Amino acid sequence: MSWKIFLGNIVTSSKINELNAFSGYVVVKDGQINGVGKLVDLEQKYKDFDTECEVIHLLPHQFLMPGFVDCHTHAPQFPNIGLGLDLPLLQWLDKYTFPLEKKYEDTQFAAQVYDKVVRRLLDNGTTTACYFGSLHSEGTVELAKSALKHKQRAFIGKVSMDVKNDTGYYNNTQDELIQVKMFIEKIKSFQNDLVKPIITPRFALSCGGELMKGLAELAHQYMCPIQTHVSENQKEIEAVLAMFPDCSSYSEVYDRCDILKHRCILAHGVWLSDAELALLVSRRAAVAHCPASNTRLRSGLCPVRRLLDHGVTVGLGTDVSGGDSASILDAMRRAMDVSTHLEMLTAGERALDWREVFYLATRGGAEALSMDSNGSFESSFDFDALVVDVYTDGQVDKFDYPPASGEEYILQLLQKFIYVGDDRNIVHVYVKGEKVKDVNHLEKKVATLQSVIKNLTGR
Repeated sequence: MSWKIFLGNIVTSSKINELNAFSGYVVVKDGQINGVGKLVDLEQKYKDFDTECEVIHLLPHQFLMPGFVDCHTHAPQFPNIGLGLDLPLLQWLDKYTFPLEKKYEDTQFAAQVYDKVVRRLLDNGTTTACYFGSLHSEGTVELAKSALKHKQRAFIGKVSMDVKNDTGYYNNTQDELIQVKMFIEKIKSFQNDLVKPIITPRFALSCGGELMKGLAELAHQYMCPIQTHVSENQKEIEAVLAMFPDCSSYSEVYDRCDILKHRCILAHGVWLSDAELALLVSRRAAVAHCPASNTRLRSGLCPVRRLLDHGVTVGLGTDVSGGDSASILDAMRRAMDVSTHLEMLTAGERALDWREVFYLATRGGAEALSMDSNGSFESSFDFDALVVDVYTDGQVDKFDYPPASGEEYILQLLQKFIYVGDDRNIVHVYVKGEKVKDVNHLEKKVATLQSVIKNLTGR
């Protein structure tokens, strides 16, 4: 059935300083939002419609919100989650990450891992994920197949590396460029707009200038976005500047190779200078803030407020397995914690609040990934959404005391979910209008929009 109408508590944000919470409706046609508004406006907007539709009634303690966007995670690293987090970044890569990623030459192993990864993220409400794969083309194609199987919206990146390392995990430059081209064409051959290729130079320490310039040309040729890492760790920055002595900053290395551009997202950005922030803004590049891994690997506290004040577009990332959780809810809490710590440590740094991280986890992440029609409830946007039940079986207890009403009540539900909720509270997940997670059954029926309006208005 092509039409759905959701009735109940709605929460959405289209700007970082605007959070809308209301009792209303969202009408979905063929996976796209046809209309959104307050219940009192439903009759006027759809008075001439008699289209048959599926009606989903949310319970009073449930709300509908846009799906989470994970701007940065490493799919092949999930088997290592929780391991090696007592090491700094570069040692952690050599001891844990590169040896594991080499195993993805085995496509059967890759398929088994990636099937669990995609399912895990969807269960946690991640409707869009931007993935780093491994160096192996065929193994990373298995990641795309898993996203297609489970109907997750995904950017899939075959990691590129041509600088020699002790584990032998790198490619010849020209071979790598050929493999990336073939990988892009393979992903595009699926002809599914949910899954798209993304150019993925790992970071400047693993990619020479010739490779990065060649990857930038492929990005232009195939109109692909680009993802990489920048200024995560101070030792990393020192090594990058030693490797590229003619550049004054980490960001300049990418800029000289034409990596920095619109539709480029850079993970971390903990130690960016004012000049680098200005450069990112001028190139319309975005940053994926990954607070969990920045803390676990002792890379630093990213001053997200400073990035936002400079005009940088910011989304959130889980960064597994440097991060220790696959949940964007966790990333939201960590982002608030890091920002609060900076507020306590420095004068003038205003901490992020729960309203702002809600935006960063939804529409902000979509903007960071240059997605024009995702991340909030607006007409013609794709319907990627979560139904959240605050009092389902989980760690949020319901007490017998007079609740708030109206908008205040909905905002209280949202706060409880942000601060103490988990995947158990996410009872339904939709990607482009199709249900991809179903924990329980909401009241729903097939009706016409006219009958829905009549039942609501009594006319």
